[in-house]
Amino acid sequence: MPDTSPLPPYAAAWAAHDGLPLLRTLATALVGLDALTGLDGFTLPYPDEAQRALNRTVLACLLQGAEPPAGLPELLSWCRFRPISDWPLDLPVDAVDDADHLLDPHSGRPTELCHEWAERTADSAVRQRDRDIIRTALRLCRECGEEDAYTEFRRLLVNRPVLSSVEFFEVTNDHVLDPVRELVRRIYLPVPASYLRAGAYTTCARCLTLLLPLQDGAWWCERDQCRRQGSPPSGSLLPVEEVGELLQVERPLRQFVTGPGRAEADLEQALTGLGLRVRMWPAFDAYDLHITFPDGRVWAVDVKDWAHPAFLGRSARPVAPDPPYDEAFWVVPRYRVQDRPGYLDVYRRHRPAAARGLPLLTDTELVNRAAVRLAGAPDGGTRA
Repeated sequence: MPDTSPLPPYAAAWAAHDGLPLLRTLATALVGLDALTGLDGFTLPYPDEAQRALNRTVLACLLQGAEPPAGLPELLSWCRFRPISDWPLDLPVDAVDDADHLLDPHSGRPTELCHEWAERTADSAVRQRDRDIIRTALRLCRECGEEDAYTEFRRLLVNRPVLSSVEFFEVTNDHVLDPVRELVRRIYLPVPASYLRAGAYTTCARCLTLLLPLQDGAWWCERDQCRRQGSPPSGSLLPVEEVGELLQVERPLRQFVTGPGRAEADLEQALTGLGLRVRMWPAFDAYDLHITFPDGRVWAVDVKDWAHPAFLGRSARPVAPDPPYDEAFWVVPRYRVQDRPGYLDVYRRHRPAAARGLPLLTDTELVNRAAVRLAGAPDGGTRA
C-alpha cells in the first residue's frame, strides 16, 4: 500500500525551494535520455523532457545571476563532473551531499541517486515504476493463491537479472511462474549494444548485472556498493554468437528490486549461517525477512538499499503486522551509512511521526544483534 502519512515539517519544508523541482526534472530527463540514446547520440531537436530540463536550468542560473550552460552537451557535462552542491540552485539542507552527481564521472551513466530523484519524487513521469510492477505481480499471484509463484518471481529478479534467449524461454515456460508469465515477458528487455566488448557481454561477479565497457579498457558496474569495492570482477562471459539476443531486467527494477534484493540475500545468508530460520518475503511480501530464533522469538526485517536518506525517511512506515513478530526493523546496507555522513540523522529528521518508533539498523548491526541474542547476552537496546 502506498504511504499516505503526512510529511514531518522538516521534510514538507522542501517544497519551498525552487531547486528541487529542477532536480526532479533533470533526473527524469537524464534517465529518459539514457534509455533512448545512451546519452551520447542525442541530436536536435532534443526530447521534450531534456529540452525542459535545459530551459529550467538556464532560468535557474539567470535568476541566481550565474552563467548558465550553453546547451545540452554542457548541461550533461555539469551533471557528470560538477557536484550538485556547486550548482547555482536553491536547495534545502539534506537535499544533496558534497559528492553527489547526477551522472557517474567515470561512465557518464545516471547514478543510483539520479534514479532515486527520478523514481522517488511525486512529479516524475516515470514515478515508481518498480512499485507498479511489484504490485501487479502480487495481485496476479494472490488471485491464483500462489505465494510460491511470487517468491520465485522475486528470486528471479534478484538472482537472474540477465537472461540469454534460451534461459528466457525456460523461465517463461516454468509452471511455477505461470501467474506472472506475461509480466516477466514485459520486464526483460533486449540489452543495448553499448554493453558489448569484442562481441561479448560480461556480467559482474558480485551483483550479477551487466558490466559497461569503458573507453580506457576498464569496466563500470551500475551498483554503488560494487564500485566502492574497487574494480568490478568479471563474471560470466556471454558471446553474442553463443547466447543470441540477451535480455536484462529493466532499469527501475534493477535499481529498486535487484539491488536491494542482493542485500536481502546476503542478510539471509548471514543469518542462516548463525543457525536462524529465515523466510523470505512472507505472506506475499508483507516484509522482506521473517527470522525465527530457537526460542520462538521472531524478528521482521525490511531491507532498504537507498542512496538518499531523506527519501528513505520520507517513505518510512511501520512494518506490516502479519505474519506476527516480536520486533521489527528497517535495515540499510552499512556502506550507505559509511559513504554519506549523517545518513542516519537525515533519515530520522525526515521520517513521519507514524514511523518514529521504527528502528533503522545497518545490516552489520542486525547480524551482530542477532548473534548477541543467540549468545544470551543483552542486545544493548534499540537503535532509532
